[in-house]
Amino acid sequence: MHEPDERRTVIGFLVNPVAGVGGPAGLVGSDGQDVQREAIARGAVPRSAERAAGALAVLARAHPEAEIVTAGGALGEDAVRAAGLVPRVVYSAPGAGRPTSGEDTRLATVALGVAGASLVLFTGGDGTARDVAAGLAPGIAALGVPAGVKMYSACFAVAPAAAGALAAEWLARGTLPTRDAEVLDLDERLLREGRPEPRLFALVPVPSAPGRTQARKAATPASETDAVHRAAVGVVAQLLPGVRYLLGPGGTLAEVARVLGIPATPLGVDIVEDGRLIARDASESQVLAAIAGRASKAVVTVIGGQGFLLGRGNQQLSARVIDAIGADPVIVVATEQKLIDLAGRPLLVDSGDASVDARLAGHIRITTGPATASIYPVEAAASTSRTTETDVTTPEGASPCV
Repeated sequence: MHEPDERRTVIGFLVNPVAGVGGPAGLVGSDGQDVQREAIARGAVPRSAERAAGALAVLARAHPEAEIVTAGGALGEDAVRAAGLVPRVVYSAPGAGRPTSGEDTRLATVALGVAGASLVLFTGGDGTARDVAAGLAPGIAALGVPAGVKMYSACFAVAPAAAGALAAEWLARGTLPTRDAEVLDLDERLLREGRPEPRLFALVPVPSAPGRTQARKAATPASETDAVHRAAVGVVAQLLPGVRYLLGPGGTLAEVARVLGIPATPLGVDIVEDGRLIARDASESQVLAAIAGRASKAVVTVIGGQGFLLGRGNQQLSARVIDAIGADPVIVVATEQKLIDLAGRPLLVDSGDASVDARLAGHIRITTGPATASIYPVEAAASTSRTTETDVTTPEGASPCV
């Protein structure tokens, strides 16, 4: 672990305005203006502003007078003002009206450091994390508010509220221990071809807070092939006639599709009924149309290393979709080793809707083989911020802002 340097009480804040727009549209990412235009054409809406608001609301409750150094307009200033906090704009993107870019994020990160930020809170996904890391000066910590699609990196909080609570604690205590976290990203072109090849781009210091920050995504080892197949066979045996099943992304669900004899897409959402493929690589709006008035269930797996069921890479299975399915909306399939590797940490849901996440919390049955299953706890990712948020206080005589 590392201790931050002397600059301790300035929070920097950035937003990638288009982060996550490709997820509900079934585009596996949001990199590039062509992809962003296609996502919007499919009816997707960027989720970064909403996610940023969730983090800043927690920070504002603890430190209502805090001054936040940020970038102009949609890059941070708008969200800071909306939260009732005081923005100090230290970077403005050149060229009024032009789309912002990764270079804006990099330059803004540099400017936040020059302005004295000791922690850069950023809203986005893996691509945004790469740009922040490229502009981050030594001795400055970073923490991501999860708003992207993939989020393989380990520099994110588990939910916006958890990020806000950690930022609030950073201000209250003047410092937190940090750990080095991996910034990973993938070539989205290869990802859309079903070839996820994550690369390590940087290590950045993040507040060390087990349970409030996510682990890097872990790939399923080749030795698990037989276990994945057995788990898939176990799920297929449960499928009922006349029910529409939404097969989420991931290697385990791809194996379910293979057992069914269906040419599924490994990184999208496919809809099957009675052994037939109804829709391949469906967007959120297509899923909602396909399940309207029909018995349906979402079939998901556990993201290795992180433990997420919803909110990481499967945003097509949105809160609206889960609500539309109704009672008992999710079937979970995973190998026993994935659960063992979590070392007792709960599974997490981060749909973006607190009421949906609360409804899914509790204990859930996980199919692990043809005749085996486990009962495992599930928590709303946002609930991991509660202790921190409640315990954050400003020490006597200390100022909550600079």
